[in-house]
Amino acid sequence: MRISVVGCGYLGAVHAACMAELGHDVVGIDVDEHKVAELSAGRPPFFEPGLPEVLARGVASGRLRFTSDMAEAAGARVHFVAVGTPQTAGSHAADLRYVDAAVTGLLPHLGDGDLVVGKSTVPVGTAARLADLVRDSSPADLAWNPEFLREGFAVADTLSPDRFVYGVRPGPEGDRATGLLDEVYATPLTSGMPRIVTDYATAELVKVSANAFLATKISFINAMAEIAEATGADVTQLADAIGHDARIGRRFLNAGLGFGGGCLPKDIRAFQARADELGLDSLAFLADVDAVNLRRRQRVVDLAGELVGTVEGAQVAVLGVAFKPDSDDVRDSPALDVARSLHEQGALVTVFDPEATETARRVAPELRYAADVDEALTGADVVLVLTEWAQFRALDPASVAGLVRGRRIVDGRNVLDASTWRAAGFEFRGLGRP
Repeated sequence: MRISVVGCGYLGAVHAACMAELGHDVVGIDVDEHKVAELSAGRPPFFEPGLPEVLARGVASGRLRFTSDMAEAAGARVHFVAVGTPQTAGSHAADLRYVDAAVTGLLPHLGDGDLVVGKSTVPVGTAARLADLVRDSSPADLAWNPEFLREGFAVADTLSPDRFVYGVRPGPEGDRATGLLDEVYATPLTSGMPRIVTDYATAELVKVSANAFLATKISFINAMAEIAEATGADVTQLADAIGHDARIGRRFLNAGLGFGGGCLPKDIRAFQARADELGLDSLAFLADVDAVNLRRRQRVVDLAGELVGTVEGAQVAVLGVAFKPDSDDVRDSPALDVARSLHEQGALVTVFDPEATETARRVAPELRYAADVDEALTGADVVLVLTEWAQFRALDPASVAGLVRGRRIVDGRNVLDASTWRAAGFEFRGLGRP
């Protein structure tokens, strides 16, 4: 099938490459000429494991190409809209200008029976509005097919997701849309992948509800970490104990610095803003979820201060600024936020991250950036592990001791063995741990 993907940022580039991997003829469309050039050369403009290989195969096979010309969408049967929905300036509401522009730009190029498919995360009610626009202005129809990508696992999550959700119009139009999407995803569907066909509003709510639930679970265990710190309990053992309850589960119960990135923080704020627009108090608790998450950042800053006495003039080694491992994304990164806060308080902060150094440097040029972990550690008064990259988890305390000036370490992700570090002479602090 011929497919177009409008918007070739993180979501769109991954989706376009994976659709070509499934055997479709795909054109990716983006207004950023530099991004188009990089993708056309088979080079992703961001770090994502597995994507360079899939992208290169698609481009080399001729099944995947990129352009800035929206007219190139003509002739495709299915048109995926995968543009961003950032927060509106001065508000937590989602900014829909890019989604609206993408759909409006597609209208002159839609043919009879074409299907526009929304992938972007949008407030409930958006799909119905856009469906009316598409139907009134073209011979095409619209469906909503939310994405559930995890950064670091995006290729696998696209090629083999844990479920498909189609939001379609009721009646024959919805049946035709379902048939087209089934054709797009024929390969993974043959393996028995669950598929849920529903209405527009439910499909829109699936993504934001999932993100709100995950954010709530993370903030819950971080709230328990605050209790543990006040009482001498160990939040890691607490999480293990309650995680054995099948109704709760252990995943997303890792207390630490909290969540960040381009999805969870933005989406829960936009979700609450949409509930407010609807006159509902149903999501008021998300303000507390957000507040707990943000407090963990300040707690790490405070722990660093407790260890060195005062952060002003202290040499601080920050290991990791990406919001999560296997990513170079520093959007709303708790780690980068902590590094900048310490810098603002007069600390001499040196950062190392295996992949996110350049993305961090663009938004936080005031920090110092090391070429490797040893450079970051040399002469440090305190070490902060803020992103759980494998190489930081595997640090040897004896080797670190030979580089730093002060044997002090804060484990912002609760991934280090406290007894091993203390045995090597380090003052060790973890979040929610005695």
